[in-house]
Amino acid sequence: MTDQEIIDKYDPKELLLLVLKGMEIEILQHDGKYVEVEHGYTIEVEGKSLYKLMHKGKVVAPFADVVEMCGFIKMG
Repeated sequence: MTDQEIIDKYDPKELLLLVLKGMEIEILQHDGKYVEVEHGYTIEVEGKSLYKLMHKGKVVAPFADVVEMCGFIKMG
């Protein structure tokens, strides 16, 4: 099974929560399609493998790769 096949098995928000936990990024709250994490970041789950990263209400960038996005958050 490829990585993409494994990723496709998960709901996008479930996958996001798993990766955040695995990368030890503190989840402050999550409701609906929004997940608020440490360093003032909020993530909006926009669809299958599409996430919008916001910092203090301003859009930073869209991400298709949840691991790459979480790495970006860890640097902040």
